[in-house]
Amino acid sequence: MDALTAFGLVSVGFTMLCYVLENRGRGWVLAFAGGCLMSSVYGFLQGAWPFGLVELAWTGVALARWHRLGAVSMRTL
Repeated sequence: MDALTAFGLVSVGFTMLCYVLENRGRGWVLAFAGGCLMSSVYGFLQGAWPFGLVELAWTGVALARWHRLGAVSMRTL
């Protein structure tokens, strides 16, 4: 296994772990966004630019959800 494949495996595995744990707190949503960004980088480096673009879009969705969750928690204080 080369370094790029290992990076892809770690990126996608980390993303999946964070997705499973998202309901435990806002920090996991931010970590999920980071995992999506890592997976996007992997996609572009590997030459699978459609995968890279989709993961980049998921990064934006996750960051928006993270931001929204912060706004909701601030209103409940």
